[in-house]
Parts: sequence; C-alpha cells; structure tokens
Amino acid sequence: MDTIALQISLVSLRLRSRSRSKPNGTQPHSYKTMTSSTPSIACVKSNQLTRHHRVRYGANCNFCSVFLSLSPFMKHCVTRNMSDKKRKATSAAAAAAAVVAEPSAKQQKLNSTKKEKAAGWLQDVVKQHRSDNKDMKVNKKRVRFISETQQTKQDSQGVLYWMLRDHRVQDNWALIHAQRLASKNNLPLHVCFCLFVPKSELSTLRHYSFMLKGLEEVEKECKSLDIQFHLLHGCAGKVLPGFVSDRGFGAVVTDFLPLREPLKWLDDVKKSLPDDVPLIQVDAHNVVPCWVASPKLEYAARTIRGKITKLLPEFLTDFPVVEKHPYTAKKKANAVEWVKTLASLQVDRTVAEPEWAQPGTMSGMAMLESFIDVRLKLFGTQRNDPNAAALSQLSPWIRFGHLSAQRVALQVQHGGKNASQSVAPFIEELVVRRELTDNFCFYNDKYDSVEGAYEWAQKTLKEHAKDKRPYLYTREQLEKAKTHDKLWNAAQYQMVSEGKMHGFLRMYWAKKILEWTSSPEEALSIALYLNDRYELDGQDPNGFVGCMWSICGIHDQGWAERAVFGKIRYMNYKGCLRKFDVPKFEKKYCPKGI
Repeated sequence: MDTIALQISLVSLRLRSRSRSKPNGTQPHSYKTMTSSTPSIACVKSNQLTRHHRVRYGANCNFCSVFLSLSPFMKHCVTRNMSDKKRKATSAAAAAAAVVAEPSAKQQKLNSTKKEKAAGWLQDVVKQHRSDNKDMKVNKKRVRFISETQQTKQDSQGVLYWMLRDHRVQDNWALIHAQRLASKNNLPLHVCFCLFVPKSELSTLRHYSFMLKGLEEVEKECKSLDIQFHLLHGCAGKVLPGFVSDRGFGAVVTDFLPLREPLKWLDDVKKSLPDDVPLIQVDAHNVVPCWVASPKLEYAARTIRGKITKLLPEFLTDFPVVEKHPYTAKKKANAVEWVKTLASLQVDRTVAEPEWAQPGTMSGMAMLESFIDVRLKLFGTQRNDPNAAALSQLSPWIRFGHLSAQRVALQVQHGGKNASQSVAPFIEELVVRRELTDNFCFYNDKYDSVEGAYEWAQKTLKEHAKDKRPYLYTREQLEKAKTHDKLWNAAQYQMVSEGKMHGFLRMYWAKKILEWTSSPEEALSIALYLNDRYELDGQDPNGFVGCMWSICGIHDQGWAERAVFGKIRYMNYKGCLRKFDVPKFEKKYCPKGI
C-alpha cells in the first residue's frame, strides 16, 4: 500500500507540474482550480471524465491527459483516493475552523517552536550542499601561477594560504585549493593574514572593526578544522617572505584583488619568496575568474555580459566543504588577542561601527536568508526606491569576503522560485555588473583618475571644465551635508551614519558633486574620499567604478550635451521626484537644522 500511495503522490505531482506549464501558448487552469472543480467520482467511474472536463477546459485539460495515461489499476486508486478525500472534507474543515478560531496553548507553543526552527534554514541547506559536493574539483582555469616555480617544495613543513581579500573558510576556492594541495603532499595547512594600517583618513574604526571581527570568526573555524591561523603585523611584502622561510612552507596560495596596492604586495612577495616555493593565485571572489571572463578591458556591461553568461554553466557550481585537515602542524600558531589588537590600531574612531551590520560569515548568511525570505520578491520592482526595503544589503559582507558572491547567486537562484521577476536583475547586478568592476580595475591602472576615462569623456569634461557652476561647495561642506539640496544631504547623512547609502542615490549623489565642485578632478577626488571613508563597502572596485561611472562616464555612453556635464549622463532632483517619495526619505535622513 505504501507503493500505491507513493504512485498516487507522483500522479498529483505530475498534475501540479502540468498545471504550471503553458501548452501551445495557452494558460491552463491552475492546479487549485482544477482540483476544486474535479469531476464527480461517478463521472470518473463511468468514463465520462474527458467529456465532462473538456467542455469546460478545452483540449488541453491536464487532469484528463494524465488520468487517461494511467493503467486501469491506477485509475481505480486515484478515484478511491478522491472518494476518501471527499468523505473527510466536511469533518476536516470543521476541525480546521475550530483550530483557526482559537488555537490551544499547546498549538501556540508548537507554532512558536516551528518558527524558531525555521530561522537559520539556509545554513542547514548550504551545509548539505557542500557535503553533497565534497568531491568536486577546483576548476584549473581559476588557478594561475605567479611564480615560475610550480612544484611544491620537497621536505617542507606545510602549505600556506595568504588570505588577502576573501575572509572566510567555507565557499573559498583559494582555501579549498590550498587544502587539497597540502593533502596531496601530506602536509599541514596554515592560513595567515597580514594586518597593515596605512596612515590615512580612510583608515577608520568602521572598516577595521568589521574586518577584524570577521577574521576572529575565521580563526575559530580554522581551529576547529585543525588549520593553523596566523595574524602577521605589517605589509605583506615585508613580513610574509620571512614568515614562509622561517616556517619552512612549501607553497603559498593567495586570492585575487585587482587594486593597485594589493597587486604591488603580490609582486613584492613574488620577488622575495625563496625560488623553490611556488606562489599561486586563485580567483575566489568572482564567479567567472577575471582573467578567464576577458583578457582585456571591457567597454561596458553589454560587451562582457555574453562572455560571462556563456561561462556560467562551467563556473557557477556549488562548493565542496573545507574539511578537518588530516595533517596536524608540529608548530602551532599563536592565539590572537582580538580585542587588544583592535584597541591598538591607529585608526579614526570618530567613524564608528554601524549597528545594523554585524561582521562575519554567520551574520552574512543570516542577511542572505532574510533577503531570500523577505526582500527578494520586491527587488525586481522596487530596487530603485530608497524608501523600500528591497535591496539585499549584502555588499559589506561580499566586499570583505565574509560571504561568497557565488554562494549568494546559487541560493538566490534556488530560493527565488516565487520571485522570478527579481532573480534575473539581481544576478545581473551581482555577477555581470560586479565582475565588470574587477575587469576595469585589473586592466586599467588609472581606475581612480579622470585620465582612466574614455577619450570622449575626457574630451567633453575638459571642454566644460570652466563652465559656471550653479553652486560651489568645499569638501568639508559636502562631508557635513551642508548643501542647499535636502535629498543630497539626506543621502550623505545616511552614508555617514549607517555606513551604506542606497544604490540609486549613490548615482545622484556623485553626479551632484561633479556639478557643485570646480573641476572633474576635484569632484572625483571628493567622491572617492567620502565613499571610501564612510561606506562600509568602500575601498573596493565597486566603489571606484561607481564614482567613475557617475562622474567620468565609464561603462556608459555620451548623452545630450549640457553645461558642466558635457555629454556625461545627467540626473536632477525632479527626476528623483518621479522615481520615489523624496520628501519621505528627506524626513527620515536629512539632518535637523538643514
């Protein structure tokens, strides 16, 4: 009887599946409608099913097509099942009504327990996915040798993963590759991070606290997996080669960050490492490795979209799990005093930590879960409304590598079946647009300069550089949100106070800086300073390209020429009024007295 019940369930699933399809371009009746108007048992038993149903629903009746394909025995089982359901309907409805009317204390407790268990569902799903894919290989195209040496040093004491950009243990292709390299050579596995704080206005408590607390979570997870975690103090080029030599490591694996300083660190490490120790780089940040997606600087999203999309079936895969390492290190890492370390840093503590964003992979996964459950369905239609809670809010965790963009893409695809109108535009922003920013910074040394703009943009900005500005503000006035524009002030205040400005307003915000400063060069300098100082996701390719798009027309086209902007795309206050409820946003964020 269990087999019969299973077969009946499968029939129901087939009916459900067919009811969702649109054969011949028509929309069949829904499963709910179909079952509520299923022909009577007598009609089924007398073989009048098709005539009864097709009068109402036409030749594409899903119920009929499935029912008629069944064997006589299965037809009997289905009709019997329908009879049982009909007999139970009245009493079941009455019982349900009683429960809905006034649930018992026991039922309330049960419901509460169910709700509690539901929280954190994503962690369980992801753990299972990793376990199911534990034998998955690292795509060789994701890995490249920076050094000439490619063989792990013989008689070494371990393999080192130099964690640079991707501060997480799981869903990290660089760490996965390092572990497999270590296991292949029967060696212990070590992870290190080089803590270097430049003397700069951009070195703030907001950024370094978020980063260190995320790394603290990494250390704890590494310890549970018998992987040694080391926190080194100083610039990687100066401290890492000596550390490798002292510990006798046989290979160094690192991740990929296409910005000027990290690329210099990579080059310095390469020059100073022992000749017989290979330096290996793995792009663990992009879904499609940057050097695989394109070998050149791409002009716009339209020129890279097809290249990335074509490669997604190959690279948008699940991750294998980073397991407990089978080889234990003889020399253990020193425990890190995280609170003391953070307190000792010479950073600007006036730029404080935002309350809404808690660092670490666990918090990032919780934010992703809430996005899938609550906000994803709104993303497709309301992502450009700063008053709507429709964005993922995941950029800080992705920027610091606490969360893998590839993991985000996978789970949004799996969990977005009820928000299909949102999945495609979200993947476009998460994968195509975000990976385009890495392409720009990797292949353009002047990614933060007007000189890095296209020729047409440099020409038009130069031609209009001396145009009269309607307003002129200093960097200090802009930083303190002291302009005539309440919307701009509100956006600036949101960034300063919360560490994250709404994505739509970032464009308006940067373009107004171009309009209110004396030159494009000054505008870009101020925009990057404010973005990198206050945005929790600042000092990242996304931020550089966002400002370059707004002020220098990167990845855009020429528009109707006008004063100050030339052919750079223009945005104004009236346009925002047409997009969303501007007074509502101003009321929430505009500083008092402005």
